[in-house]
Amino acid sequence: MPLVGLIFKIEIEGGEKLPRDGAFVLAPNHVSEIDPLVVAVAVWRLGRAPRFMAKESLFRVPVLGWVLRRTGMVPVSRATSTAAARATLESSETLVRHGRGVIVYPEGSLTREPELWPMRGKTGAVRLALAGGIPVIPMAQWGAQQVLPRYGKLKLWPLRRRVRVIVGDPVDLSAYTDAAASQTALVAATDVVMADIAGLLSRLRGEPAPATRWNPADHGQKETGRLES
Repeated sequence: MPLVGLIFKIEIEGGEKLPRDGAFVLAPNHVSEIDPLVVAVAVWRLGRAPRFMAKESLFRVPVLGWVLRRTGMVPVSRATSTAAARATLESSETLVRHGRGVIVYPEGSLTREPELWPMRGKTGAVRLALAGGIPVIPMAQWGAQQVLPRYGKLKLWPLRRRVRVIVGDPVDLSAYTDAAASQTALVAATDVVMADIAGLLSRLRGEPAPATRWNPADHGQKETGRLES
């Protein structure tokens, strides 16, 4: 990906912690509309195919749905119905059967936290992981926001801006394996994942992460969509 190499100078720490084979759920932080490109390149350099989780509705769009399936993207439903739970299980089983990894942004959208720390997560990543006994690998990245600030304008100059990526140890979710159907347990497990991601980002930034995760609802913000200033 030569173009990416012109835009970013991506440095990866802890790359050996990404499984070389078998299924995994990779959970990165989300600070810029362009950071999925950084994450995809990092995963590619580490020898795994970068596949993202996509909204289930996109798989019903003609042509686009076919492309998503052919490229191994994973559908996710934000609903909590029995049908959604069944779809999550099917997706998890597919990952395990084919030994694939999937990238899931647990925040669900760009962070609303004013200083770009990880905000409260959604349960999709842990639901997928717990359904199939798949490890959740936390990841933090920092620097992509210099090229494309959150909801800002693209800044391509200077070229090869430094972006640091750090991969963490698998999140210990053993306390939740027998309670995967409980929403309370899923929320608690997600908090553990977000804490690990925040800890990794704290190492990259050289400063402590907030003790409490930002909750958009507490600040009159929408959970998804463009953040209004």
